[in-house]
Amino acid sequence: MTEPLLLEVHSLSRTFGPLRALDGVNLSVRSGTFHGLIGPNGSGKSTLLNVIAGRHVPDTGSVMFDKRDITASTPYERARAGLSVKFQITTVIGLLSVYDNILLALQARQNPWSLMRSLTRHALHVEVTAMLEHFRLLHRADDLAGELSHGEQQWLEIAMALASNPKLLLLDEPTGGMSPEERRVTGELLKPIKAHCTLVIVEHDLDFIRAICDQLTVLDQGRVLDSGTVEDIQRSAKVQEVYTTRV
Repeated sequence: MTEPLLLEVHSLSRTFGPLRALDGVNLSVRSGTFHGLIGPNGSGKSTLLNVIAGRHVPDTGSVMFDKRDITASTPYERARAGLSVKFQITTVIGLLSVYDNILLALQARQNPWSLMRSLTRHALHVEVTAMLEHFRLLHRADDLAGELSHGEQQWLEIAMALASNPKLLLLDEPTGGMSPEERRVTGELLKPIKAHCTLVIVEHDLDFIRAICDQLTVLDQGRVLDSGTVEDIQRSAKVQEVYTTRV
C-alpha cells in the first residue's frame, strides 16, 4: 500500500534581488519515507528547506503539509502542525547540561500550568533518559552541552528536534564537519525514527544520503533536475552530467 503524501510543494519560486534561488520547484514527500535533497552548491537546497520551514516566504507557489496549505503559516504554526527542523548550525544551550537541553525541548510541548508547578521534570525523566540513550548521550547527561564534541552536539539537537513528536523533520546538512565514524553513527541513529517520523534531509555526503534515503530530488540552479529512487538517480544521465561538471 502506497503511503499518503505528507508534503507537497507546487511551483515554488524565490528570488533574492537578481538571484532566482528557486524556479518553479515541485516536490512530493510520502509519509514514512526519508527524502534527500542533493545538488551542487548554490542549487537551492537550503533555500527550499527554509521555505518549507517558514523562514522564507515564496514569491510564487504553495506548500501543502498534511493536506493543509501552510504557505503563509508562521514557523510556530508549522511546528504546532507537526513540522520540526534542525538547521546546519547547532542551537543547543551550551551552559545547560545535556539532560536539561532535552528536558527543555520536551517541556515545550507541556501546558504552562504544569511548568509553573514544576510537575514535568520528574514526569519526563523516563522520556529524557530514553532519548539520551538512543542518541548515545546518556553517559554525558550531566555534562554541559557546550562541552560536547561537534558530532555529539548535532545528535543532541536532532534529539531536541524530535522531542515534539513531529510528523516531519527537516535536517540541513546534519553530518557537516563530522568524522566518517560520526557520519556512520548518525545514519544508525536516524534510521529507527522512520517508524514514526518522515524526514527531508539536505546533505552533501552522497554515500551517507544514499544509505538512508528512499527517494532523492536533485536540484540544479534553482530547478528540479530529477527525482526518483536512489537507483533511478544513480542511473540518471542528467544527474551524472551535473555531478561530473559542476560539483
